[in-house]
Amino acid sequence: MKSMTIKDTYPIQAAEIGKDEARFGSTDEIIAYLKETIEAHPVAAYIATFDHYTHTKNLPEHKMDPEILDVKLIVFCFGKELPIPEMAAVRPRSIAVVEKADSFVVSFMDAPNPVAHDAMIAWVQGIRK
Repeated sequence: MKSMTIKDTYPIQAAEIGKDEARFGSTDEIIAYLKETIEAHPVAAYIATFDHYTHTKNLPEHKMDPEILDVKLIVFCFGKELPIPEMAAVRPRSIAVVEKADSFVVSFMDAPNPVAHDAMIAWVQGIRK
């Protein structure tokens, strides 16, 4: 995993995983693995899967890196506590899976909860063989 800040604002974790080192052969297989992992977690709850590629491609005026072959996001929540009303603004969480010709780029925005953050890192690392 690589920590970075994009657009000078968003702290994210990202991993580029070669298709030869991945346990899965497609975006859909990775999303299915993540869904199973989320549903098996004692606190996390699966919400939805969003097909970002199709959504963006169908917009009349869209821009997309030509290397991108597919993009899906899995949306879920770790919301075990709401200590202040504003905490709801950082929920739910999502993990993006972007497929390129020879790799997958898997990323998520840093979570304020270290337990959730570490779980998401472990889930992404589980994509590798």
